[in-house]
Amino acid sequence: MDPADFYTGIVADLYGPLKSASHDPLTYAAFIEEAGQPALELGCGDGDPLLELRRRGLDVEGVDSSEDMLRRLRRRAGQQGLAVTVHHQRMERLDLPRSYRSVFLVGPTFTLLPDDATALAALRGIRAHLADDGTALVPLFVPAPTPAGQIGLVRTATAPDGAELSVSVVSEYRDGTARTQTALLRYERRLGSDLTVSERPWVLHWYPRDVFAELVTAAGLTVAGVTDPQGRPAPADATDVTYRLRRAA
Repeated sequence: MDPADFYTGIVADLYGPLKSASHDPLTYAAFIEEAGQPALELGCGDGDPLLELRRRGLDVEGVDSSEDMLRRLRRRAGQQGLAVTVHHQRMERLDLPRSYRSVFLVGPTFTLLPDDATALAALRGIRAHLADDGTALVPLFVPAPTPAGQIGLVRTATAPDGAELSVSVVSEYRDGTARTQTALLRYERRLGSDLTVSERPWVLHWYPRDVFAELVTAAGLTVAGVTDPQGRPAPADATDVTYRLRRAA
């Protein structure tokens, strides 16, 4: 097991909406075919579902802030004989040479942006790279507090070299005013007498409907629709929704 896969998988398990059935490539293939090409995936990670979309012949590029993730994506693409174009950039600092008819995030990656100012910068970047007739797909969710039984629970796996990998949530703090939930994650890698330990915060930032609508308007975009995970119009109290955004007139 690749340590990165293990750690990512555990975080995904703890925060299910970040790595859910919404990764089904058919969902995004249908969106791209409806909204048009070329397409851009923000926060493409190591290639799901971008590689499958490329396999289907769709003109899709990717952006991610992690060079390590992009390196893994390129390696996977090479193994599968796929040509990919990806960019090492933060979504709040987009500066790409073309515009796109489809811009999308897979899972609520937007929730990883730490505050409203960063979110606004990302939305402005989306607008700047969205074709006049383009559509952006932005999933959002309100994170639930981690169950008490999960705090301190250590999850383990074994790497190919025999190293023991473990990860746990050390603590969690929820700030209703800032609309953030910060979990302190402890990662360990032990091989014989060698032990590597790191602790990193995992911040999720959520948006009430009215707040996100204000950010969308300030960015020069407009809300074209809000749906639930099944694609139906989302009720006002829904906590897991997907926004369709277009350039404002």
